[in-house]
Amino acid sequence: MSPVKVQKIVCIGAGYVGGPTCAVIAQKCPDIVVTIVDLNEARINAWNDEEYRLPIYEPGLVDVVRSCRGKNLFFSTDVDKGIQEADLIFVSVNTPTKKSGVGAGFAADLNYVELATRRIAAVATSNKIVVEKSTVPCRTAESMRTILEANAKPNCRFDILSNPEFLAEGTAINDLHKPDRVLIGSLQSAEGLDACQALSSVYAHWVPRERILTVGLWSSELSKLAANAMLAQRISSINALSAICEATGANIDEVANAVGYDSRIGPKFLKASVGFGGSCFQKDILNLVYLSESLHLPEIATYWRQVVEMNEHQKSRFAKRVVDTLFNTITNKRITVLGFAFKADTGDTRESAAITLIRDFMKEKANISLYDPQVEEAQIWQDLAEASPNLSLENIKKQVKICSSSLEACKDAEAVVIATEWKEFKEIDWETVYQGMNKPAFVFDGRLLVDEDKLTKIGFKVITIGRGSL
Repeated sequence: MSPVKVQKIVCIGAGYVGGPTCAVIAQKCPDIVVTIVDLNEARINAWNDEEYRLPIYEPGLVDVVRSCRGKNLFFSTDVDKGIQEADLIFVSVNTPTKKSGVGAGFAADLNYVELATRRIAAVATSNKIVVEKSTVPCRTAESMRTILEANAKPNCRFDILSNPEFLAEGTAINDLHKPDRVLIGSLQSAEGLDACQALSSVYAHWVPRERILTVGLWSSELSKLAANAMLAQRISSINALSAICEATGANIDEVANAVGYDSRIGPKFLKASVGFGGSCFQKDILNLVYLSESLHLPEIATYWRQVVEMNEHQKSRFAKRVVDTLFNTITNKRITVLGFAFKADTGDTRESAAITLIRDFMKEKANISLYDPQVEEAQIWQDLAEASPNLSLENIKKQVKICSSSLEACKDAEAVVIATEWKEFKEIDWETVYQGMNKPAFVFDGRLLVDEDKLTKIGFKVITIGRGSL
């Protein structure tokens, strides 16, 4: 046998991973037709929007889609047609943490993966390379292969690959254009290695061969979880140290800078914050916890669980510091929260620290003014309702006001809490903000974003995470 020459790719799932990834593949591989399919018609319509109002905010994404949509990049709700025509199929569907049943709160919900796999088996009439793109537990590919082989039509063979994504929201396009590495896992059979070579040839259009790593199927699946777990571990470690800095008067920026100069450690992911969020870190660590427990490795499970517990502690610790500083009560006080996305340059709110902060402020009977430059109002209300299931949306809206600008959000506030590191929050007219706030006026910097000395000279009481109180 020889590797298949990939001419047509379909991606099942038009979300944060599948959309940008396959758009860049289309841009870099003009000889390959790429179709992204999804049953969500509204999402596909947004990808096809004439004004390029895409369903995902990601810097540079519009330019990529604009360069190849309608040429070799297509978006469709016709999933079956995409499956039938493709040589290679990416499965890039959501794998949230289970909310009920065995493993609830820890294990990944693979329902969408199974549904997509069964759809492929039911529709395909020719050989296909099926690629796990979703983040999945180790050995999920084995389950997919079992389903495909049990339901395959005569003379129809499926080869399974694992090709996890390593994208950071906000820099995803650059990460795709210039990846640290592309990881492809396959069975070490002749057919598996041929399938691996076929996908490698796609990425080789723009990625240097030495950055395309080919490994065993199970190693590839575990590597994704391991990478996210270790990055999250660094964040929780520096956040743990930030608490010690606040108690001792040390400066977490100075500590992180000194530690980062060690070539064995390096400076990345050593910035203290109110806590990490996003779709991956917490979900993947909990997945690793569940895997460890399933393998009867309780000490390993406990180790990784602590990373998540430290992250939750950092959020609650920061919220408590706000209350303590405001004379031990924020009842009926107006608290401004700047930022709702889990990080800058994305509209993604999954596991955002702002959700936890606002929930805690609401419990303390505060009134909250909120502003984020990208997150839609409907998403904010949905997230806050899920975070406080015992409150009706009507009651939540009595305490929370969504504003259209930073200045509007800060007016008449007792304190401003910076929850997301949007660049525009650095450039706010802080003198105008100060004039419009109740005094004393507090700024709580949960992202090490603002110039503390500058704001202090204006008159603010500035409380910065990882630094002792004034």
